[in-house]
Amino acid sequence: MRPSYDLIVRGGRCVTPSGTLPADVGITAGRISALGSLSGAAAAEELGARGLHVLPGIIDSHVHFREPGFEHKEDLASGSRGALLGGVTAVVEMPNTDPPTTTEAALRDKRERAHGRAFCHVGFYVGATPGNADALGELERSPGCAGIKLFMGRSTGGLLVDAEGDVRRVLRAAARRVAVHAEDEARLVERSPLRGSDPARHPLWRDAESARLATERVLRLARETGCRIHLLHVTTAEELELLARHRDLASVEVTPQHLLLEAPDCYARLGTRAQINPPIREASHARALWRGLLAGTVDTVASDHAPHTLEEKAQPYPDSPSGMPGVQTLVPLMLDAVNRGRIRLERAVELCSAAPARILGIPGKGRLEVGADADLTLVDLAHSRVLEDGWIASRCAWTPFAGRRLRGWPRVTVLGGCVVARDGEVVGPPSGKLLAFANASLTRGDAAT
Repeated sequence: MRPSYDLIVRGGRCVTPSGTLPADVGITAGRISALGSLSGAAAAEELGARGLHVLPGIIDSHVHFREPGFEHKEDLASGSRGALLGGVTAVVEMPNTDPPTTTEAALRDKRERAHGRAFCHVGFYVGATPGNADALGELERSPGCAGIKLFMGRSTGGLLVDAEGDVRRVLRAAARRVAVHAEDEARLVERSPLRGSDPARHPLWRDAESARLATERVLRLARETGCRIHLLHVTTAEELELLARHRDLASVEVTPQHLLLEAPDCYARLGTRAQINPPIREASHARALWRGLLAGTVDTVASDHAPHTLEEKAQPYPDSPSGMPGVQTLVPLMLDAVNRGRIRLERAVELCSAAPARILGIPGKGRLEVGADADLTLVDLAHSRVLEDGWIASRCAWTPFAGRRLRGWPRVTVLGGCVVARDGEVVGPPSGKLLAFANASLTRGDAAT
């Protein structure tokens, strides 16, 4: 019999926009061409999915793969390989590399570096500076560019736009949604003497008020300019209260580490490994993030994968760098939350797949339906094992969640209709492509969700 499909994924439970249902997935020329019972159909290849859930490919919309400039921590190949092993089919990479991604030449360099080396699909943010604000409208339309990243407080690298007039210029220049790191630089400078030598003081220095002040200011300026914004790694109850009143203007990201780690315990256990910007905060803030996630104030969950070597993290605080790895653990951590009853599987898929695709304007991604790209994440919700550092493919080779028993793990990753990772092994050479972003989909006036 002549094959009807290139690949049929048989017998899984598919998480679709209409709900979760048993179905086969027929794939032709890299796209989903059928969804339902395909018992009489033939295919060039078949993939058994009995006992597994079939999800639309997971999109991690916030990673730092450190190339160029810091390849000893991570590069596009090692980071994207870890993504595949963790069930992530697409990532969006941040601009605070060396040199920073602030020009067309730097964007082109990253595209060229990714070509033939990226194991998953990849896009790039361009970084805002006071000097390139007038050019950002053109830069954000460059191939593979997801949009503009605005640092209102200094973090890893030198990117910073903190003067109100410059923030306004960036927002006015943008045609699409601007991703914002919202910490108030003036308050961080003022409070820097409070750092001391104990990493547990990190959230005292970069306190909740520094986040609230920056979020309040960028919301005001976004309202003034008509620019849509995406608030990254939101950490505080106060920010969520503000953001809930601006759903037409702002979308919201949280990270697994801010949901699952709490001060002061994490600093006592992990020391500087728990040091990130903005910081891990007290349990009251983590509870507020979960409430926002369940209520719909939170739109996306992303890893903020920001690896540093253990030698670097072992430096005395505050000389130790901020950041922790996370792209490979995003899926198992969210599946474990599903199994613990903290969130429904369908909501987790919305946060980690459908919403990132919609907010960033990535055509064909994020939904398990006929006509969509055949990027799939197959997971085993029943599988339980202890997360270990040895599983981490990142060059940094550690995770702050080592030692946790997690229930729910990625089993198979499918990219463009081809099996690219299975049971902890990458299958075949790098096959990731440059993500396309629909420039028209995120113009001023669009709703946040």
